[in-house]
Amino acid sequence: MYYDSTYILVIVGFIICMIAQNNVKSTFKKYSKIYSKKGITGQQVAQMILKNANITDVGIARVGGELTDHYDPRSKMVNLSDSVYASSSVAAIGVAAHECGHVIQHHMGYKPLIIRNAIVPAVNISSKAAMPLIFIGLIFSISPLITVGIVLFTAIVIFQLITLPVEFNASKRAIEILGNSNMLYDDELEGSGKVLTAAALTYIAATISTMLQLIRLILIRQRRD
Repeated sequence: MYYDSTYILVIVGFIICMIAQNNVKSTFKKYSKIYSKKGITGQQVAQMILKNANITDVGIARVGGELTDHYDPRSKMVNLSDSVYASSSVAAIGVAAHECGHVIQHHMGYKPLIIRNAIVPAVNISSKAAMPLIFIGLIFSISPLITVGIVLFTAIVIFQLITLPVEFNASKRAIEILGNSNMLYDDELEGSGKVLTAAALTYIAATISTMLQLIRLILIRQRRD
Protein backbone atom coordinates (compact mmCIF):
# COMPACT_ATOMS: atom_id res chain seq x y z
CA MET A 1 0.00 0.00 0.00
CA TYR A 2 2.63 2.56 1.04
CA TYR A 3 5.88 2.48 2.93
CA ASP A 4 5.96 2.96 6.69
CA SER A 5 7.74 1.47 9.68
CA THR A 6 5.47 -1.59 9.70
CA TYR A 7 6.70 -2.55 6.25
CA ILE A 8 9.64 -4.25 7.96
CA LEU A 9 7.22 -7.07 8.81
CA VAL A 10 6.62 -7.67 5.11
CA ILE A 11 10.35 -7.66 4.43
CA VAL A 12 11.00 -10.15 7.25
CA GLY A 13 8.26 -12.42 5.93
CA PHE A 14 9.68 -12.22 2.41
CA ILE A 15 13.17 -13.13 3.62
CA ILE A 16 11.82 -16.11 5.59
CA CYS A 17 9.97 -17.39 2.53
CA MET A 18 13.01 -16.95 0.28
CA ILE A 19 15.20 -18.89 2.71
CA ALA A 20 12.64 -21.71 2.86
CA GLN A 21 12.24 -21.81 -0.92
CA ASN A 22 15.98 -21.90 -1.52
CA ASN A 23 16.32 -24.63 1.10
CA VAL A 24 13.70 -26.89 -0.47
CA LYS A 25 15.17 -26.39 -3.95
CA SER A 26 18.72 -27.14 -2.83
CA THR A 27 17.62 -30.15 -0.76
CA PHE A 28 15.55 -31.55 -3.63
CA LYS A 29 18.44 -30.99 -6.04
CA LYS A 30 20.86 -32.77 -3.70
CA TYR A 31 18.71 -35.87 -3.23
CA SER A 32 17.51 -35.93 -6.83
CA LYS A 33 21.05 -37.08 -7.62
CA ILE A 34 20.80 -40.04 -5.24
CA TYR A 35 18.92 -42.87 -6.90
CA SER A 36 16.96 -45.72 -5.37
CA LYS A 37 18.87 -48.99 -5.41
CA LYS A 38 15.65 -50.72 -6.48
CA GLY A 39 15.29 -48.38 -9.45
CA ILE A 40 11.60 -47.62 -8.90
CA THR A 41 10.28 -44.32 -10.23
CA GLY A 42 7.96 -41.79 -8.65
CA GLN A 43 5.12 -42.93 -10.87
CA GLN A 44 5.68 -46.58 -9.95
CA VAL A 45 5.81 -45.74 -6.25
CA ALA A 46 2.52 -43.88 -6.53
CA GLN A 47 0.96 -46.85 -8.31
CA MET A 48 2.15 -49.29 -5.65
CA ILE A 49 1.01 -47.12 -2.74
CA LEU A 50 -2.47 -46.64 -4.20
CA LYS A 51 -2.75 -50.34 -5.03
CA ASN A 52 -1.66 -51.40 -1.53
CA ALA A 53 -4.21 -48.98 -0.04
CA ASN A 54 -6.94 -50.50 -2.26
CA ILE A 55 -7.59 -47.14 -3.91
CA THR A 56 -8.63 -47.80 -7.49
CA ASP A 57 -10.42 -44.61 -8.50
CA VAL A 58 -7.42 -42.27 -8.49
CA GLY A 59 -5.24 -41.74 -11.53
CA ILE A 60 -1.62 -40.64 -11.94
CA ALA A 61 -0.63 -37.99 -14.46
CA ARG A 62 2.52 -36.17 -15.51
CA VAL A 63 2.54 -32.36 -15.36
CA GLY A 64 5.12 -29.84 -16.44
CA GLY A 65 7.33 -27.76 -14.20
CA GLU A 66 9.47 -28.42 -11.18
CA LEU A 67 7.98 -29.14 -7.74
CA THR A 68 4.49 -28.67 -9.20
CA ASP A 69 3.37 -32.00 -7.73
CA HIS A 70 -0.10 -32.06 -6.18
CA TYR A 71 -3.17 -34.19 -5.62
CA ASP A 72 -6.42 -32.85 -7.07
CA PRO A 73 -9.34 -34.31 -5.06
CA ARG A 74 -11.88 -32.97 -7.58
CA SER A 75 -10.50 -34.93 -10.52
CA LYS A 76 -9.03 -37.63 -8.26
CA MET A 77 -5.66 -37.33 -9.92
CA VAL A 78 -2.14 -37.45 -8.53
CA ASN A 79 -0.16 -35.00 -10.65
CA LEU A 80 3.59 -35.59 -10.64
CA SER A 81 6.06 -33.12 -12.12
CA ASP A 82 8.64 -33.93 -14.77
CA SER A 83 11.36 -34.19 -12.12
CA VAL A 84 9.37 -36.75 -10.14
CA TYR A 85 7.23 -38.84 -12.49
CA ALA A 86 9.96 -40.81 -14.27
CA SER A 87 12.78 -40.29 -11.78
CA SER A 88 14.03 -43.01 -9.45
CA SER A 89 15.77 -40.57 -7.10
CA VAL A 90 14.98 -40.70 -3.38
CA ALA A 91 13.75 -37.10 -3.67
CA ALA A 92 11.24 -38.00 -6.37
CA ILE A 93 10.06 -41.08 -4.50
CA GLY A 94 9.51 -39.06 -1.34
CA VAL A 95 7.47 -36.43 -3.16
CA ALA A 96 5.36 -39.03 -4.96
CA ALA A 97 4.66 -40.81 -1.68
CA HIS A 98 3.72 -37.50 -0.06
CA GLU A 99 1.08 -36.81 -2.71
CA CYS A 100 -0.28 -40.32 -2.21
CA GLY A 101 -0.43 -39.46 1.49
CA HIS A 102 -2.98 -36.80 0.52
CA VAL A 103 -4.92 -39.40 -1.46
CA ILE A 104 -5.09 -41.65 1.59
CA GLN A 105 -6.18 -38.69 3.73
CA HIS A 106 -9.00 -38.02 1.29
CA HIS A 107 -9.93 -41.69 1.12
CA MET A 108 -10.04 -42.03 4.92
CA GLY A 109 -11.86 -38.74 5.52
CA TYR A 110 -9.00 -37.00 7.34
CA LYS A 111 -10.82 -34.11 9.03
CA PRO A 112 -8.24 -31.31 8.59
CA LEU A 113 -8.17 -32.07 4.86
CA ILE A 114 -11.97 -32.06 4.67
CA ILE A 115 -12.11 -28.71 6.47
CA ARG A 116 -9.42 -27.23 4.24
CA ASN A 117 -11.14 -28.37 1.05
CA ALA A 118 -14.49 -27.08 2.30
CA ILE A 119 -13.24 -23.55 2.88
CA VAL A 120 -11.25 -23.25 -0.35
CA PRO A 121 -14.03 -21.35 -2.21
CA ALA A 122 -14.39 -18.84 0.63
CA VAL A 123 -10.63 -18.40 0.89
CA ASN A 124 -10.35 -17.83 -2.87
CA ILE A 125 -12.84 -14.98 -2.55
CA SER A 126 -11.05 -13.61 0.50
CA SER A 127 -7.66 -13.65 -1.22
CA LYS A 128 -9.03 -11.62 -4.13
CA ALA A 129 -11.11 -9.15 -2.12
CA ALA A 130 -9.12 -8.52 1.08
CA MET A 131 -6.33 -6.25 -0.16
CA PRO A 132 -8.49 -4.17 -2.57
CA LEU A 133 -10.97 -3.49 0.24
CA ILE A 134 -8.19 -2.49 2.62
CA PHE A 135 -6.57 -0.29 -0.03
CA ILE A 136 -9.83 1.47 -0.86
CA GLY A 137 -10.58 1.87 2.84
CA LEU A 138 -7.20 3.53 3.39
CA ILE A 139 -7.47 5.80 0.37
CA PHE A 140 -10.93 7.08 1.30
CA SER A 141 -10.52 6.73 5.09
CA ILE A 142 -13.38 4.24 5.42
CA SER A 143 -12.46 2.33 8.58
CA PRO A 144 -15.27 -0.29 8.37
CA LEU A 145 -14.02 -1.25 4.89
CA ILE A 146 -10.51 -1.74 6.26
CA THR A 147 -11.93 -3.93 9.03
CA VAL A 148 -13.82 -6.10 6.55
CA GLY A 149 -10.66 -6.50 4.51
CA ILE A 150 -8.69 -7.55 7.58
CA VAL A 151 -11.35 -10.11 8.50
CA LEU A 152 -11.14 -11.56 4.99
CA PHE A 153 -7.34 -11.61 5.21
CA THR A 154 -7.61 -13.46 8.52
CA ALA A 155 -9.43 -16.24 6.66
CA ILE A 156 -6.29 -16.73 4.58
CA VAL A 157 -4.20 -17.13 7.74
CA ILE A 158 -6.69 -19.66 9.13
CA PHE A 159 -6.53 -21.61 5.88
CA GLN A 160 -2.74 -21.75 6.04
CA LEU A 161 -2.81 -22.87 9.67
CA ILE A 162 -5.18 -25.71 8.75
CA THR A 163 -2.88 -26.62 5.86
CA LEU A 164 0.06 -27.27 8.19
CA PRO A 165 -1.25 -30.47 9.87
CA VAL A 166 -2.50 -31.67 6.47
CA GLU A 167 0.99 -31.41 4.98
CA PHE A 168 2.80 -32.77 8.04
CA ASN A 169 0.46 -35.75 8.21
CA ALA A 170 0.87 -36.53 4.50
CA SER A 171 4.67 -36.53 4.90
CA LYS A 172 4.45 -38.73 7.99
CA ARG A 173 2.27 -41.21 6.12
CA ALA A 174 4.69 -41.15 3.18
CA ILE A 175 7.76 -41.99 5.26
CA GLU A 176 5.94 -44.73 7.17
CA ILE A 177 4.67 -46.31 3.95
CA LEU A 178 8.05 -46.17 2.23
CA GLY A 179 9.71 -47.70 5.29
CA ASN A 180 7.12 -50.39 6.05
CA SER A 181 6.86 -51.47 2.42
CA ASN A 182 10.66 -51.61 2.02
CA MET A 183 10.48 -49.48 -1.13
CA LEU A 184 13.51 -47.61 0.18
CA TYR A 185 16.46 -48.68 2.30
CA ASP A 186 17.10 -46.84 5.57
CA ASP A 187 19.74 -44.47 4.17
CA GLU A 188 17.49 -43.67 1.20
CA LEU A 189 14.54 -43.13 3.52
CA GLU A 190 16.56 -40.54 5.41
CA GLY A 191 17.10 -38.59 2.20
CA SER A 192 13.42 -38.65 1.32
CA GLY A 193 12.60 -37.49 4.83
CA LYS A 194 14.92 -34.49 4.51
CA VAL A 195 13.26 -33.47 1.24
CA LEU A 196 9.80 -33.65 2.80
CA THR A 197 10.97 -31.75 5.88
CA ALA A 198 12.35 -28.98 3.68
CA ALA A 199 9.04 -28.85 1.81
CA ALA A 200 7.13 -28.63 5.10
CA LEU A 201 9.25 -25.66 6.14
CA THR A 202 8.01 -23.72 3.11
CA TYR A 203 4.45 -24.02 4.43
CA ILE A 204 5.57 -22.83 7.85
CA ALA A 205 7.42 -19.92 6.26
CA ALA A 206 4.40 -18.94 4.18
CA THR A 207 2.17 -19.02 7.26
CA ILE A 208 4.59 -16.87 9.27
CA SER A 209 4.83 -14.40 6.39
CA THR A 210 1.05 -14.10 6.10
CA MET A 211 0.68 -13.69 9.86
CA LEU A 212 3.25 -10.88 9.83
CA GLN A 213 1.30 -9.21 7.06
CA LEU A 214 -1.88 -9.55 9.13
CA ILE A 215 -0.16 -7.94 12.13
CA ARG A 216 0.93 -5.07 9.88
CA LEU A 217 -2.61 -4.52 8.63
CA ILE A 218 -3.97 -4.51 12.17
CA LEU A 219 -1.35 -1.95 13.23
CA ILE A 220 -2.25 0.25 10.28
CA ARG A 221 -5.94 -0.06 11.14
CA GLN A 222 -5.32 0.91 14.78
CA ARG A 223 -3.51 4.07 13.73
CA ARG A 224 -6.66 5.11 11.89
CA ASP A 225 -8.69 5.12 15.12
